[in-house]
Amino acid sequence: MSMEHSGHKKEFYTCSMHPEIIRDKPGNCPVCGMTLVKKVSKNQEYDNNDINTQLKPTDKIIIGNYETTTPKDTSITSEIKLPGVIAYDPNSASNIAARVGGRIEKMYVNYKFQAVNKGQKIFDLYSPELLTEQQNFIYLITNDPSNTAIIKAAKSKLMLYGMTNNQINTIASNKSVNPIISIVSPSSGIISGTENMTSNTANPMQSNITTTELLTVKQGDYIKKNETVFKLFNTSKVWGVFDVLQGYNAHVYINQPIQIFTEASDSNFIEGKVNFIETQLKTSDRTNKIRVYINNNQKYPIGLRLQGILQTKPLKGLWISKTAVVSIGDKKIVFIKINNGFKAHEIQTGTEISDRIQVINGMTLKDKIAKNAAYLIDSESFIKTE
Repeated sequence: MSMEHSGHKKEFYTCSMHPEIIRDKPGNCPVCGMTLVKKVSKNQEYDNNDINTQLKPTDKIIIGNYETTTPKDTSITSEIKLPGVIAYDPNSASNIAARVGGRIEKMYVNYKFQAVNKGQKIFDLYSPELLTEQQNFIYLITNDPSNTAIIKAAKSKLMLYGMTNNQINTIASNKSVNPIISIVSPSSGIISGTENMTSNTANPMQSNITTTELLTVKQGDYIKKNETVFKLFNTSKVWGVFDVLQGYNAHVYINQPIQIFTEASDSNFIEGKVNFIETQLKTSDRTNKIRVYINNNQKYPIGLRLQGILQTKPLKGLWISKTAVVSIGDKKIVFIKINNGFKAHEIQTGTEISDRIQVINGMTLKDKIAKNAAYLIDSESFIKTE
């Protein structure tokens, strides 16, 4: 048989059960006796069907007809949704302390996180020191009434111990002492215990708040002069504490407007601004926190879940879909369309916004890339780039 010209078809016959049997004319298989079937081939290289092309290493080129996309040179803005919670504002908290030492005779609050009003009694205190000072004051106004300077000093000392003008005048008129003084709340708020304020408020989102927890100070306890007995948290000013995922930090800035929605209402929202950005990143979930100071006119409870929505600034650049990129360690890879296949190519990326990622280097507007890069790899592939 003469040599065939390139591109001419050549007929040959083979056994479907024993493909190693090849004949140039019809017949039967010498092994199993089955009739040989005809095959057709070309004596030239095929584009996609040629065996040499099909057997190219997967780390060089990938053959296939995959959907493609191109980069977009545009400005992108987006919404960032942040989960958050209402928390105490430690800056508006105050201490309730006794100006004189003594024994707690009666308690008017019973448990932690109990709400109190301004001027409400917190506890009654019996003070031997106060008793002594009252006796000295009565002695002076009885035996030396002309010594106004010393009487005035004694009266001022009683006022420093927490007594009012009316109480002092009552002692002076009755000439009788009253060693029990009532400690009142300096403002409205929530009573807390005597734990260190830093430990209570360092992470308000993780506070386990219950209204059944007992106070550490009880009736009958003795307290020292100037000792902080309770802490009072003001609920008219609170924090909105939000988590920001790593990668979105570049879009958050001080005084940035934020809309705050609560789980108590889907329609009403609070207009606020970012007041503080924490620089510490939590390694557990790769987030850092931002704070928004809220005037709590709606009396939202501590621990109420929030959702904050931030609008990012328009950012101009070369953008591609996130699905077109795969991460290989510290590298970002796309698959560029080349003839009948795709070639892995490393790029440098920047900011991520919504479903888009910014390309800093490695691509042009003319490049066509695979729209879904994950389709071109599998868990056992090794990708090499040039």
